[in-house]
Amino acid sequence: MANEYHVAKDGADNQEGTRQNPFLTINQAAAVATAGDTVIVHEGEYREWVKPKHAGLSSTRRITYQAADGERVVIKGSEQITDWEQVEGTVWKTTLPNDFFGEYNPYQEKIFGDWVKYNPGRHLGDVYVNGKSFYEAEHMEELYSPTVQTEIVDHWTEQTVSVEDPEQTKHVWFAEVDQHTTTIYINCHDIDPTQELVEINVRKCCFYPEQTGMDYITVSGFEMAQAATPWTPPTADQPGLVGPHWSKGWIIENNIIHDSKCSAISIGKEASTGQNYSTTRKDKSGYQYQVESIFQAQQAGWTKEKVGSHTIRNNKIYDCGQNAVVGHLGCVFSEIYNNHIYNIGVKREFFGHEIAGIKLHAAIDVQIYHNRIHDCSLGIWLDWQTQGTRVSSNLFYRNNRDLFVEVSSGPYVVDHNILTADYALDNHAQGGAYVNNLIRGEMVHKKMLDRATPYHVPHSTEMAGFAVTYGGDDRYFNNLFIGDKGLTGVGTDHYNGYTASLEEYIDTVNDFSADHKAFNNVEQPVYINKNAYLNGAAPFEREEQNLTTKQFDPKLEIIEKENEVYLYCELPEDFEQLRGDIQSTETLHRTRIVDADFENADGSELILDKDYYGNSKSEKEAVGPMNNLKPGENYLKVWG
Repeated sequence: MANEYHVAKDGADNQEGTRQNPFLTINQAAAVATAGDTVIVHEGEYREWVKPKHAGLSSTRRITYQAADGERVVIKGSEQITDWEQVEGTVWKTTLPNDFFGEYNPYQEKIFGDWVKYNPGRHLGDVYVNGKSFYEAEHMEELYSPTVQTEIVDHWTEQTVSVEDPEQTKHVWFAEVDQHTTTIYINCHDIDPTQELVEINVRKCCFYPEQTGMDYITVSGFEMAQAATPWTPPTADQPGLVGPHWSKGWIIENNIIHDSKCSAISIGKEASTGQNYSTTRKDKSGYQYQVESIFQAQQAGWTKEKVGSHTIRNNKIYDCGQNAVVGHLGCVFSEIYNNHIYNIGVKREFFGHEIAGIKLHAAIDVQIYHNRIHDCSLGIWLDWQTQGTRVSSNLFYRNNRDLFVEVSSGPYVVDHNILTADYALDNHAQGGAYVNNLIRGEMVHKKMLDRATPYHVPHSTEMAGFAVTYGGDDRYFNNLFIGDKGLTGVGTDHYNGYTASLEEYIDTVNDFSADHKAFNNVEQPVYINKNAYLNGAAPFEREEQNLTTKQFDPKLEIIEKENEVYLYCELPEDFEQLRGDIQSTETLHRTRIVDADFENADGSELILDKDYYGNSKSEKEAVGPMNNLKPGENYLKVWG
């Protein structure tokens, strides 16, 4: 028989956990709740790391943790500090015994791990005054400096540029840790920390089981914040502020999640399949250890029956240093939708090649749709084994980059999205279908002939082979490309010189006698037709039907109004003359390397017959993500 347990700030952990006699801590409820039970948490602030002790048994016999209806429930990885001593001027300090932190002292633990490329000695700790996180100074002297130099790292050249940020002077901390104590210094200028809310993060996570295999758990309706999460590369344990820890069937929904030092929601791997070995052992590349981690995961039972199939929906996630959602291997067969993600990786205290709003490796059959992603270092980054993945009807704006697909062989689908960053798309993959998108921004297309990555039996974690990224084998149909002054590579002309059918490709390859080397030299086929190219965007030279108006400026804008977002653009008079076809499994054809069709995650036929809003499309529709785009002015609500 299912039980209902209650937790409240006026409760006690030696009580029964009823509505009349609630528990005081969520962890007490987590210790007794079993399959089918519900834990209802009432209004208040809970400073604890919730560690579920029991798993649900199925999608219908899950354990549900939920905030009481209409009540604000906050779970924090931080503690409030009130004992501040003025040192000099606007600099204050507090000294804490090291046992205050237990076995995990974030002010001693550094940002560390594979693919960390820039970290000037910064740690997992953080200080928050009235909810705003401070910057960690590199040296004690910076606490007293009139300005602080911020190192901004270019993603590609890995060069750093110093810029003065006067805002940082107001919000700086520095810590010293000795054998017995931790002393934290802050410079908050005109703020008196003894009169304000000052918090420091002390716990690694807010809601994350210590054991693996804690299946079928729902986490709903909470605010969760201020966790000292570590760096989460694909070759290490990947703890997040909240997450399933190598389990199956979690639902994380309707939460507000913010101020995770690194990652907010993790649906990634655990430590036994690799733990930063490239950084610690220094004997092999991260690439090689990542290959090994996949084989180790298979030996440990990486299957649909054991991990993945998570649902992440209707969350607001912001102000995190690395990711809103991260995952390697454990993310398979999941859905991520209706989330609002922003301010990820923009504080710039550290940098590595794993930062994005959503960063997934091995996103097999993962469906990512109807998310609003803006003001991030990178919007979505799909890296390795992007197969059966669909990125659909997402809104991207004001990101440094919007979408990056890397070293994958498909099939994957990117459809009905709005991408508007100056740097809109990195395609370092093959076997993709880009259909009915609006893309305004630079597009970069690259081969990766030095890194072979796995591909799989369709809809399975079973490996079928390895391949380098030859470039091509891509499909572009019904897209609206918009150039702009100073932007390069917008459109599909970077495929000029590629073959235009599998038959042509096979004939050309077989003209060579060099066996595998021929496949490195002959460009894979691309399938490109019925796209619109405006304001300098340029078409593939062999595209049979398109609309190209180089001088027409659509004056594209993304306009925010409270909780709503609108798209404004102008389109030329002949815009409706180009009508796109509905694409499907039948029309997109199989991918060459994987020898797999574009299908739904359940193996059924894929039919792209719904627009950005989910409205049905007729057989012939205007290009772009929405049915109702028309010549002249368009002002359309795209969120809210």
